[in-house]
Amino acid sequence: MTKPRIVSFLPAATEMVFALGAGDQLVGISHECDFPPSVKGKPVVVRPALDLQSMTLREIDVAVAEQIRSGASLYTVDEDLLCELKPDLILTQNLCQVCAPSGHEITRALNALASKPQILWFTPHCLEDIFDNLRELGRVTGRLNEAEEWIASAHARLNKTSDLVRHEPRPRVFCLEWTDPCYCSGHWVPEMVEMAGGMDALGRKGTDSVRLAWADIAAWSPEVLIVSPCGFGTNKAVELTNQLLQQPGWSELPAVRHKRVFAVNANAYFARPGPRVVEGVELLAHLIHPKLCRWNEAGDAFRPVQCSNRRKIRA
Repeated sequence: MTKPRIVSFLPAATEMVFALGAGDQLVGISHECDFPPSVKGKPVVVRPALDLQSMTLREIDVAVAEQIRSGASLYTVDEDLLCELKPDLILTQNLCQVCAPSGHEITRALNALASKPQILWFTPHCLEDIFDNLRELGRVTGRLNEAEEWIASAHARLNKTSDLVRHEPRPRVFCLEWTDPCYCSGHWVPEMVEMAGGMDALGRKGTDSVRLAWADIAAWSPEVLIVSPCGFGTNKAVELTNQLLQQPGWSELPAVRHKRVFAVNANAYFARPGPRVVEGVELLAHLIHPKLCRWNEAGDAFRPVQCSNRRKIRA
């Protein structure tokens, strides 16, 4: 079987390619593809249409909503470079317009190509869907055995974590996917919380995250608060937690009183439906049940944060 030349518009798919040992076949990536480190230097085919770096979270929320409402694209595809790369396979998604090119961006890009590549659309709503995406990628790249081996190992790790916490009390958890405005978690993340031995009644399992009023979050009274802003790492999550300090009832939340507020690397372990969601479950289990579940992975995966007397976040 001829090895297909792969272009990935999706960071999670890029991580899958490397998990299957096909990194040498990846000829083009998105600007957000930053893992594993060996991906650096690959040609960047996709970039954002908006300058998000200079915006606050609220400004990003408004700008993205306006862009979608107007029918404008959130991404630009370098069609000339795409033609040069001559991909046999393009990996993208049809789940979230914010996460990667979809719909008309893909159609336009395909029109620029002389030879039409195969398209894999990744649209996962739960962990098993993520594994099915990996399996399909393995099938079309001739690496199905590698995919099945990886999935079996992932299931074993997840089962081990679930078994550790199975008979423990389940604390109230809230995963905050965006801080201004506040969004709950959705799709696979509430399932991750369940596997890790917590319960998040505000999360939307298997469907889109939505805006929540702070009053609803305070009423849930989380015992563990996970600040997990989509697309950001731990340092930014710590910074964004500062926006929560003036919320009514902040200091009375059990998670705040018992110092169980954690900023996490959402970009690595939660927002991307890729291989590292397994580590994400293990990380949540450690944060929810630290005496039972150890964390031996990256040191920058999370940081406990708390309020000082001056109402500033300390990490």
